[in-house]
Amino acid sequence: MRLFALDPQGSRRQLKIEELWPHKGLLVLKFEGIDSISDAETLLRCELQVPQAERAELEAGWTYISDLTGCAVFDGEREIGKIEGVEFGAGEAPLLLVRGQAKLAYEIPFAEAYLAGVDLAAKQVRMRLPEGMLDVNAPLTEEEKREQRKIE
Repeated sequence: MRLFALDPQGSRRQLKIEELWPHKGLLVLKFEGIDSISDAETLLRCELQVPQAERAELEAGWTYISDLTGCAVFDGEREIGKIEGVEFGAGEAPLLLVRGQAKLAYEIPFAEAYLAGVDLAAKQVRMRLPEGMLDVNAPLTEEEKREQRKIE
């Protein structure tokens, strides 16, 4: 299987897995030619990529996060916007970065508790969001920005 490392500057290099083993509930990968901690540090903040044609078949109900980009997000029947990306590390669930029609950006947890369904063929993610969730991280209105300036 081919595997690539994409660094934050956009440089991409091919890697080959030499060995792998479980460690504390995670999987440790040993790459060919990466033989020291210093060598491994060159991979910090890199995104590991597997060519789409070589990805493993998933069980029913599972989705590759990368397939969500470009999907429309719905809360019930209301379309919120399109997924522009996914952010990890902010909590247990990855955050869907959604741009609304009015150019508002939302961060929506891709959590099972909120997920009603994913239809990749139709490019749709259906959610059941708690009331007020979208208001929590909605951009400030012009009036709210003026009020905030007064406080500062």
